[in-house]
Amino acid sequence: MISTVVWGTGNVGRAAIRAVEAHPALELTAVLVHNPDKVGRDAGELGGLDRPLGVVANDDVGAVLATGPRAVVYAASGDIRPDDALADISRAIRAGAVVVTPVLYALYDQLGAPPELRDPVLAAIADGGGSLFVSGVDPGWGNDVLPLLISGLGTSVDVIRCQEIFDYSTYEQEESVRYLVGMGQPMEYEPLMLAPTVPTMVWGGQIRLMARALGAELDDIRETLERRPLDATVSTRTMGSFEAGTQGAVRFEVQGIVGGEPRIVIEHITRIHPSCAPDWPTPPDGDGAHRVIVEGRPRIEVTVEATDEGENRSAGGNATAVGRLVNAIDWLVNAEPGLYDALDVPLRPAVGRLGRREP
Repeated sequence: MISTVVWGTGNVGRAAIRAVEAHPALELTAVLVHNPDKVGRDAGELGGLDRPLGVVANDDVGAVLATGPRAVVYAASGDIRPDDALADISRAIRAGAVVVTPVLYALYDQLGAPPELRDPVLAAIADGGGSLFVSGVDPGWGNDVLPLLISGLGTSVDVIRCQEIFDYSTYEQEESVRYLVGMGQPMEYEPLMLAPTVPTMVWGGQIRLMARALGAELDDIRETLERRPLDATVSTRTMGSFEAGTQGAVRFEVQGIVGGEPRIVIEHITRIHPSCAPDWPTPPDGDGAHRVIVEGRPRIEVTVEATDEGENRSAGGNATAVGRLVNAIDWLVNAEPGLYDALDVPLRPAVGRLGRREP
């Protein structure tokens, strides 16, 4: 059994606890938390399971890493604390652990990552013999392994388009929804996530990964952006009201330009309510989906909908990101120490879990 630590118990960490517990090759040996109110609580409770796991959460990072865990699922936030996240991840790698995480977007395409991110990780790998694999859903499998797999079913390919279409009223991170994305803010407000160059910083690595896998040479990476106001005030279950006239929908593209044309496109269509921008693409049931469209011969369209935690689509997306990462741990443990990306690490089947139920 591979001793595994889950570091962080928020939206991603909850799913990580469940995924590690369900994996037949992994043993959950510790859970690290930052919130003192969670210290001493059982991992089963923190992971939303209906039974205790006999592992209690603690906040002593040094003590946990000193036990020599073979793997760490780093699920703490990195959006507003990237330097701290990099330091934490490097510390775990230096302790000899295989680390999997969705944070630090620049490392999704590790070959194209800036030296200030890549060099500390490589130094930690050299010192401690650990490894790092960074991936998720979008960015992640929704715009690397899935579109590349689907492209292989075509005779000719003109454009690969990866879409995330989501109703953000189901997203349980109000600060990110209102301030990073700008929902409910005046139209003159400039959300950080939509600022020029930021979408490329987050999703450009996915464009480069796909181009590399397809043997295509990128001329450039470009961005487009559209925003729409709400026609009427709407109420949400978890985040209260969003006023008429404020931002209610966002649509942007990160485009990989090949031969002067957008050939690899990552598109996000995000609403706070289905009534906003009804002419834009919608998911099949109105809540959320990831879609890949391969324009060519034949034209291929695949839509993936995931639900978890009471039919919640945001939780479903988090769970698939965690699945991609946790299911890679045993492969990484058997590989040489290193810094890996989605083109290196195969998408693993659910070996040993078909028909298996939680006791």
